This record gives sequence, C-alpha cells and structure tokens, in this order.
Amino acid sequence: MANFYLFLIFCKIAVLFLKLISSKRAQKCDLAYKFVLFQSNYDFLFSFWVKIELNFRIGIIYCVLGASKMTNQQVNTTSPQWETDVIIIGGGATGAGIARDCSLRGLRSILLERRDIATGATGRNHGLLHSGARYAVNDHESAEECIKENMILKQIARHCVEDTKGLFITLPEDDLNYQKTFIESCQKAGIEAVQIEPDLAKRLEPSVNPSLVGAVVVPDGTVDPFRLTAANMLDAKENGATILTYHEVTKLIREGDRVIGVEAFDHKRKMSVKVYAKIVVNAGGIWGQGIAEYADLKIKMFPAKGSLLIMGHRINNLVINRCRKPANADILVPGDTICVIGTTSDRIPYDQIDNMIVTPQEVDVLFTEGEKLAPALRHTRVLRAYAGVRPLVASDDDPSGRNVSRGIVLLDHETRDGLKGFITITGGKLMTYRLMAEWATDLICKKLNHQAECKTAKQPLPGSQETATETHQRIISIPNPIRVSAIYRHGARADRLLAEQRLDRSLVCECEMVTAGEVRYAVEELDVNNLVDLRRRTRVGMGTCQGELCACRAAGLMSRFNVISAQRSTTQLSSFLEERWRGIEPIAWGDAIREAEFSSWIYYSLLGLKQVNTQSTDEGTDANEF
Repeated sequence: MANFYLFLIFCKIAVLFLKLISSKRAQKCDLAYKFVLFQSNYDFLFSFWVKIELNFRIGIIYCVLGASKMTNQQVNTTSPQWETDVIIIGGGATGAGIARDCSLRGLRSILLERRDIATGATGRNHGLLHSGARYAVNDHESAEECIKENMILKQIARHCVEDTKGLFITLPEDDLNYQKTFIESCQKAGIEAVQIEPDLAKRLEPSVNPSLVGAVVVPDGTVDPFRLTAANMLDAKENGATILTYHEVTKLIREGDRVIGVEAFDHKRKMSVKVYAKIVVNAGGIWGQGIAEYADLKIKMFPAKGSLLIMGHRINNLVINRCRKPANADILVPGDTICVIGTTSDRIPYDQIDNMIVTPQEVDVLFTEGEKLAPALRHTRVLRAYAGVRPLVASDDDPSGRNVSRGIVLLDHETRDGLKGFITITGGKLMTYRLMAEWATDLICKKLNHQAECKTAKQPLPGSQETATETHQRIISIPNPIRVSAIYRHGARADRLLAEQRLDRSLVCECEMVTAGEVRYAVEELDVNNLVDLRRRTRVGMGTCQGELCACRAAGLMSRFNVISAQRSTTQLSSFLEERWRGIEPIAWGDAIREAEFSSWIYYSLLGLKQVNTQSTDEGTDANEF
C-alpha cells in the first residue's frame, strides 16, 4: 500500500512537471512558434495529463475499496436453504413463462439462471413474431401453434411486439409453383395468406428485390425477446415468484427415486445455495441435456447453430421471406431501429454450445443470400454479428437423429424414466414460449393436485394493459422523442421512468433515446446487475456507436444507483466494451472498424481504461462475469 501511495505522489508530480516544462518552453518562443508548439504537442500533453489525472482519481477509489477486494472473491461456505413448490431451471422465455404461469395459478416458484435472462437461444434469434407461414408446408402442427400464439401475443404483449406484416416473395430462380402449395398450406393451418401482384409488393415494401415474380402477404410481425422475457419475469415477481439470476445449478438433489431440489452456485456472492421443492422443471434449452445428466438421464440434443447479422438501420418495414423451403439467409426482419438478416444452420458438437463465434464464411453467406431479398443490404452498414443454438431434440425411438423435432417436447421423467419430481420442457420456438409454459404448468398442477386454470393467454403483461395510443394520450409531460422511445420499450409503464427529478430526464444513450430515469427503473424493477444486463432491458449500447458514447455514462449511473461500486464500475465498463467488440470483430471493416477504433482511442488510450479478457468474452458470449 505504501508503494501505491508513492506511485500516486509520483503521478501528481509528473503532471506538475509537464505543466512547468510546457510553460518554460513557451516563454522562450515568439508568438508564431508558440502556436506551432501548441499544435504539435497538444494531443500528447492533453491525453497524457488526462490519463494521469484519471488514474490518480481511480487509484484513490481503489485504495478506499481495495481492502474488501479479496474478501469479495472468497467463496462463502455458509449455504442458505430455501423451500418452494416449484424450481425452474433456465431464465429464457420458457422459464420466465413458467414462473409467470405458476405465480398466476397460486404456486410458489423460484427460478434459477446461470447468467442473465435471455442469454441463450431466447436472445439469439431473429426476433420474428411468426405467423406460422414459414412452417405451413412441412410442419402443419407448428404452423397452427404459431398463428394461435401470434394472435395471443399481439393482445397480451403489445409493447413487446410490432405488427409489421410479412411478405413471402418468389424470385426468378425460385419455383413459382411452390407459391400455390404455400398458400394452400397456410389456409389449412388457419393463416391468412393473400397473394398480391409484384408491383403492389414493391409499393408496400420499397426495399424488396424489384425482380420478384410473386408475393404473398401474411400476418408476421416482430418481437423483442429481451423485453418479452423481462416482462414475464416482472409479472412473475409481482405475483410472488423469486428470480435468481447468476445462480448456476450444479447438482440435482435426489432422495431415492425422487428429485427434491437443486444445489446452485451464486456467482454474485461466491457461495453455494440449496433449494428444495416438490417439482423441479428443466427449462434450460440446449443446456437441458447437461441438467438431465445430473440425474443420470439422457436427453439426446442436437445443437444447430444459427448465425445472424444486425444492420445499422431499418431498410425494410415488412418482414421479407423467400417463398421456398427454408434455407440459409432467407429472412430479413425489421426490429426497433435496425433489421436482422439470417440465419445459417449448422450442426455443431455439444461441447461447443457456448462457443458462439460467427465465421467469415457465415458472414459471406448471409450477405450473398440477403442481398437477394433486399439489394439495399449491400450498401448498408453492418453493426454486429451474433449466433445462437437451437435446442433440437431427437425422439426416443430415433437414436440416429434423422427425425429431429422442432416442435414442443415435454418429458415427464416419472413415466419416462421412473424419476419422480422432475420435468423437462424443451424444443419449440420463441413464438410458442407461452404455450410451452402452459403445458409444463398444467403437468405441474396435475402432479401437485392443484386445481387452477391458466390465465396467461388473456392477462396482459406489465406495460401492455393499454394501447400505445392510449399511453401517448395519458403521458404528455415528456419531450416527444423520449416519450416515443419510452412507450415503445415499456408501454403503459413508461410514466414510471421519469420522476420529477431533473436527472431522470437527462439522456444516457442518444442512439436509442435512453434516459437516466429508464436506467433507474431497470435497476429498481428489472433485476439489473451489470452493464450487459442493462443493455438487455434498455438497449443502452445497442445503437450505432455500440456503447462508444453511452457506456461510461451508464457505468457512472450504475455506481450512483448503488448497483456496483466505483471500483467495479471500471471493470464492468471494460468488460462491456469487450463484449461489444466480440460482435463487431466478424464484420470489422469500413465504418464498423473505424467506429471500434475510435472507441478504443477514447477509452483505452485517452482515458487509460484497463482491458479485461474474461472467459465469457473469449467464448463470444455476452455475459458479465462477477
């Protein structure tokens, strides 16, 4: 510690020495030379002085807080225990939906997620509000499920979805006869599919490929998976559920032929916890195979990786699909301020499911095929690339895996394996998360002999109790650009974002119009633990600058709102910027690499921020490790 104080004193002396030297040199120069001297040395002197000053101030904070650093990293062996009716493993949309359904039916539940909400397949997809048309030809059952859930979500999750409509186009190289089969299949599944003339399609969607020879309009839309999951979690909490993020399940606790609980590691407090329940639900998605192995059970998962690109702005207002059998890069989805082109589909080894690196070959495929949907794609800046793993499951009588199911898979391990108190729900799609949760909760109630009907198809999520128009009419005291963004993201609860305090109205992120009040609301209501969590709730850092201008402001607010210490805020800031870079690296050319380099100059060169290289950023994930 004494050496550190000496270092601080040296830094301060160095600053004073630099100021003195520059002053002495300037006194010996005429006016013209003073100007040249200033021009040539300004950048060096200013940046060096700022870095020294910043490190000096950060160093003081480190001294104050450093005494507790080692204590925080030590594992606490005191293991608390909880008891509940239902344990839910997995914090994606399905797990959140089960927690909400259980709470609305009067069941106590605890949800455990190893990282943050929606860090698996839920947060790594198109964000497409399926009409079911994409599956109508080859998977009639899934198509019927999608259109039913499509209509439900448009009512109960108004602030999470956008009813854009979708366009299935036929290009000259496609089989036009497939369009007739497609329309007939949609009609059989109850999906409204209307054939229109190519000229009308071009007027409805100016960005579409002008060489199209056929077009069909369907009731597709878009959904924000982070917003949807957070709203389900919020409703579950407000109805009595407990949500424990950064709690990684490490063991299933068994008593004979019954699972009676789980053991988990709390990454925040560095301690093990035990939770006991009558029913344990495995909703871990692709990671569900590993959860089942804790009970010596086998669930044959077939990981299918899909990669996507996020474009810098919305070039289309309607979802654009190719009217053909599903293939690579055949769908362009608008969402918020951007659009997404995808996906690829490649089988990967199970031990690589956490390695979400997008390859140059995948980027090439996405661009080459994506331009056929909308030629403007080739001139549009790419913000970032990302990938997810679909939780595909082979049926028990198909060990080869040739008949991989994309439908909902609900496994009662009591009837399947003779293990009581354990259920697995997997497969399916983001579109059918609510239905999956309903099926799982129906089985839970049956096993617990609990009589209660499902309410999730009719009861709106928090923020969706009224239409956006009604909310706009009710909230009038907020500047319009901020009001529009707040209502778009939080619906009827937008008024909770802006209190009377002046700070609440200050902008944190200009790209996405995020205010300090929205950051405060996310911290108080939406279980935010770090900057990456905040990004999922508010879109901070998801705009054009990718955190270049807003990350430091958000880090300061996180410290101000007592989420993290001043010491931890600098570490999380660096981790956040590294996470942003992981998505930029696969498409690092042109404006993207220039923007990234500028961010690096600001934070690492000018401000002296120290780089971090956590395991999670190496793997290409977006988790902030504690």
